[in-house]
Amino acid sequence: MSSGIFPVRLCCSVDVKACDDQARLYQAEIQLVNHRDLPARILYTWADLYSQQLQSGQDYDALQPTYSIWLLGEDLLRGDPCYAHRYRLRDERDRCLLDHGGIYLFELNKFAAEQVETEEQRWLKFFKDGEHLNADHLPDWMQTPEMRQAMTTLKAFSDKERAYHVYQARQDFLRQQRSIQRELDDERAARAAERQAKEAALQAQQDAVQAREAERQAKETALQAQAAERQAKDAALAEIERLTALLHDRDHPAGA
Repeated sequence: MSSGIFPVRLCCSVDVKACDDQARLYQAEIQLVNHRDLPARILYTWADLYSQQLQSGQDYDALQPTYSIWLLGEDLLRGDPCYAHRYRLRDERDRCLLDHGGIYLFELNKFAAEQVETEEQRWLKFFKDGEHLNADHLPDWMQTPEMRQAMTTLKAFSDKERAYHVYQARQDFLRQQRSIQRELDDERAARAAERQAKEAALQAQQDAVQAREAERQAKETALQAQAAERQAKDAALAEIERLTALLHDRDHPAGA
């Protein structure tokens, strides 16, 4: 196959569309989890890919065979022990209406071949066991150029995934450190604010004491002023009485 490979990742499937040198279309999809409408979806995606070939003005002879390949992680046809199923456009007497591809289902749970005898089995074994293989010590059944290339691609994806997880772990570590640092900063700020509040309260208490002391001193000064004023008045009255007595003695001498 050559041009046009478009990977699409979903939560439970991987979809790849491609075409070969003869313009035949291929859809390969890995479906990990089955659901009730999966058979309808399988047929619909094949029909959709087949019908998308014709552009405006093109005739039906431009249509090319279309192949839909599904690798299923769960059993779809539970009553059938076979792992491979091929569906073509045929009538009840097995006569082909039009040889334009078909749908291929492979149930990986049912595949248990230990010895690889066909390319189909080789690829199915790779899809089932590839993640457990050692890229530096591949078994004999993997010793083909295509399988070595597939293993290299798988290793590249695995390395990329590991690098992604390392990156995410590093980012998570940095987020934790920033969170811890923010918590420490908040605690320091809270302690500083508490210390400043206590210092402000103490200063307010000291200011209140100083204000009361100043008020006391002012009262004492006022009392002292009042006492001095009273003493001055008393002295003035005494002087008046003395002068009055002198005047009286002058005006009324003794024995006169």
